[in-house]
Amino acid sequence: MILTFSACNNNADKSDNQQNQENKMEQRISVLTIGADDLNAMKNFYGQVLGWTTVAENKDIAFYKLNGFLLSICDRKMLADFIGVDHKGQGFRSVTIGYNVDSKEEVLELYDQLKDKVKILKEPTEPPFGGLFFYFTDIEGNIIEVAQNSFITLDKDKNAIDHKPIDHL
Repeated sequence: MILTFSACNNNADKSDNQQNQENKMEQRISVLTIGADDLNAMKNFYGQVLGWTTVAENKDIAFYKLNGFLLSICDRKMLADFIGVDHKGQGFRSVTIGYNVDSKEEVLELYDQLKDKVKILKEPTEPPFGGLFFYFTDIEGNIIEVAQNSFITLDKDKNAIDHKPIDHL
């Protein structure tokens, strides 16, 4: 299991440090998403100015494979609408931090463990393209996505290593 939050203290024999290690999400990012005001201009910047190539893209989103995680760029308003927050002002900062897992069951386990500890923005939801997602914020309002996305390939350490084609979506 990736994350465990004990409701009862079954670890009386363990040190505080061992217990704290069991009560934390793994320190990793799977996908970093930027919400763009002008998606085509951003794709041109990353492609032409930086020379980056996409591993998957369609009219709504582009994915770039980086070192151990994916950068995605999508339309700011579309992303905000999907999460269920206003695309203007403090409610949405144009960036989400993606934490991908292997199964829908893991998404639900993490949701159950976090729902009373964080501000949930979007309950676990199955989008039309599949998978399972939920969103919450950190203490400064940064949005974190927990997702099982069958289009994103994870290695044994759960690093995002590829994105399957999405041009048919």
